[in-house]
Amino acid sequence: MAVDEALLESTAERTDDVCTLRFYRWAEPTLSLGYFQSFGERADHAASESCSTVRRASGGGAILHHDEITYSLTTPPKSRFAKDHLALYHLAHAALIETLAERGIQAELCGALGPQRERANPFLCFQRRTEGDVLFLGNKVAGSAQRRLKGAILQHGSLLLQRSRFAPELPGIFDLAPELSAAEIWLLERWRTRFLDKLGLVGEGGELTEAERQRSEEICRGKYGADSWTIDRCRSK
Repeated sequence: MAVDEALLESTAERTDDVCTLRFYRWAEPTLSLGYFQSFGERADHAASESCSTVRRASGGGAILHHDEITYSLTTPPKSRFAKDHLALYHLAHAALIETLAERGIQAELCGALGPQRERANPFLCFQRRTEGDVLFLGNKVAGSAQRRLKGAILQHGSLLLQRSRFAPELPGIFDLAPELSAAEIWLLERWRTRFLDKLGLVGEGGELTEAERQRSEEICRGKYGADSWTIDRCRSK
C-alpha cells in the first residue's frame, strides 16, 4: 500500500496519460481497515484477531487479505477519468463480470440501494453493499474504493477468491463456483486484459523508479508501519 501511495504521488505530477495498474497478493493474512474506520471496531471481529492490522488510504470497510487478489490503479490529472472518476469503478467491475461470463459465471453489478440499506455499515467490506459492487449468487465478490490527489486517482480493489479461516463468514468466487479454482491464472490474466481494453490502454511491464521506491519505503516507515496511523488515525470516532 505504501507503493500504491508513492505511485499516486508521482502520478499526480505527470503531464502525460500514463497510468499504473498492479495486481498483488499479501505475504501474510492481514486485515486492512478503511480510511475512516475506528480501530476500536477491530475487536469485534474475533476470527481475524491473530492477523496483522493496517489502515488503507482508501475508504470502505475492513478487508481480510488472505485468499484474495488486490489491485490498484493510478491515473494522472490529465486522464479522461479525472472528471469522471466513477467510470473507473464500472470499467474495473464490468471487465471482471465479462471475464467470469466467459466461463458461464453470471455475476452482476449491485444496483442502487435505498437509504436504510446505505446506512448499514457492517465491519467487513464484503458484508457491505455499495452500488457498483460485483455480486454472484447474492454474495459480494469484488469491490473498489478511491483516493484522489491533485486530480490524480488511486483506485484500490479486491477480488475475494475463497473463504478464509480468518473470515469464515465470507465465501469467495471459488467457493461459489468451484470449477473456476483450476483457472485462477487464466481468470487474472483475462481480467487484466479486459480492464486495459476498457481503459483504452496498452499494457507494458515496468518497475518503480528509484525515487518511487525510496518514497514508498519512507511512507511505509512513517505511516503504514506506525501505530499513529493504524490506531490513532480514527481514535476520536
